[in-house]
Order: sequence, then structure tokens, then C-alpha cells
Amino acid sequence: MARRGKARVPTTAELKRLFSEARAGNYALRNAALLAMSYKLGLRAKEIAALTVHDVLDERGRLREECTLTARMAKGGFPRAVFLTSPSVRGPLKGYLDNRREREGILFNVAAPLFKTQKRGGFSPNTMQQLLHRLHERAGIVGGRSHSGRRWYCTELISKGIDLKSVSVLMGHACVSSTIEYVQDNPQKLRRISAELV
Repeated sequence: MARRGKARVPTTAELKRLFSEARAGNYALRNAALLAMSYKLGLRAKEIAALTVHDVLDERGRLREECTLTARMAKGGFPRAVFLTSPSVRGPLKGYLDNRREREGILFNVAAPLFKTQKRGGFSPNTMQQLLHRLHERAGIVGGRSHSGRRWYCTELISKGIDLKSVSVLMGHACVSSTIEYVQDNPQKLRRISAELV
């Protein structure tokens, strides 16, 4: 169970429901893509809101394999690379951008915000947090907030055996002690470890 004050990490079933609900509602392609940025890349709401189309598309209009979060975009002013190589990120992002290119036609602008509000403007960090909170609420995930994706991403990497230093770099943390705070306890794993002690 998540500690008080921390965003809750959804279960596997809840995560499937979250993505399913996002794909079924208004702005389905946008919402699925921004959830992928949160859950599959561990981006903060502030970072997702700050992205432009150019950050993820190259000069030929193709998805980049890597984008850079500048000091202005990232918390604490620590720039970092974000890798857009996973199919679980590339698929939703490509679908969203292809649809947007088709809808906007000649008005499609690479300098525009990557994710637009219903009023066609960019999200602020606060409005992005609110949207992520609403998506979790609609999926029935009590305690789910904008940081749930980041905590899920960190927990998932650690559970797959990725070393703490690499996870810390991917999360954009200045020190590994910050990363440790994000990891959700796994009671099943703790039970297994205890059972294996001699």
C-alpha cells in the first residue's frame, strides 16, 4: 500500500483499465500518448506539458529515438535524455501525431506544444496534473495522480533488475536516494525473500 501523501502505483489490472478508459474517451489518442509518456518513460507532468512536437519529431517528420529534456523543462534544472525506443511509447505517440497532422493539415506546426488542450493551447504543468488526475479517477484508481506513472515506471525498472544508478539517470534524479523514495514496496517479493532466507 502506498504511503500517505504519495501517488499510488496502480496494479497491472488497474493500469490496463486506465489505458483502456483513456483510449475510449474524448481525446483518446492524445490521452493514450501522454499516459505512455508518464508510465513508460517516467516523465513528470511538468515535462510532458513542456514538450513540443519538434522535441519528438526529426526534420523529416519521423519519431526520434531520443529527445532531450532541457534544464528549463526538467525539475531542478537537470537536463536529461529520454529514449523513445519502446513500442509502447512509439505506437501511441505515432498514432496521435499522425492523427494530429491529418486534422491540422498545413497548420501542423512543429514548434507547437506536443499535447494540446481542448482549446488548442498548450497545457501548463498544473492543467497537465489535473488531466492525469481525472484520467485516474475515471478509471477508478483511488489515489492515482500525476506522479503515479513515474512511481510505476521506477518500480517496474527496479523489479526487472535494472541497477539503481541507471534507474536514477532515467528518472532524472541527482542522487539515487531520491530514486529509492519512488519505488513501491512489493509484498509478494518481500514474502519470497523472507521465505528463501536460511
